[in-house]
Amino acid sequence: MGDEIINKVAESGLVTIDLEKYLPQKESIAVFDLKDFLFMEMILKEKDFREALKQHDWEKYRDKHVAITCSADAIIPVWAYMLVTTYLQPIAKNTIVGTEKEIYRSIFLNNISLIDTSEFNGSRIVLKGCGETPIDDFAYAEATRILLPVAKSIMYGEPCSTVPVFKKK
Repeated sequence: MGDEIINKVAESGLVTIDLEKYLPQKESIAVFDLKDFLFMEMILKEKDFREALKQHDWEKYRDKHVAITCSADAIIPVWAYMLVTTYLQPIAKNTIVGTEKEIYRSIFLNNISLIDTSEFNGSRIVLKGCGETPIDDFAYAEATRILLPVAKSIMYGEPCSTVPVFKKK
């Protein structure tokens, strides 16, 4: 009869990239808070600090991304962050001085940077806009930045309803 249903989205040649695939795993992130090593949560006493670091159980940071921070309103000397890093370096995946949110962002951006752009050469790309987990704007901007040199076009949304972002001229 000719009433065959045709899936135009499937035939469109669009390549969908779901940025959820590149999200950091929450269990791979840890925070080292210097506050717990301060006298009265205010003052860093060098001798006590060094001794406390020697006694600390560092194994809980094994193979984790660690944010070194101080949640107390205290003045922390630069060398304290450096010293903590010397203990974390052999066991942690990586460390930054910053918050949990900052290390999450750093890992996410790194994961996106590892996208093999060669497999998208000349492709019409849709960066998926809806999913189980909200994706921050910075991730979409970074994915767009690294895909621009190879993409024929980049769109945002779902294959059935996209917003054009870029089209190679």
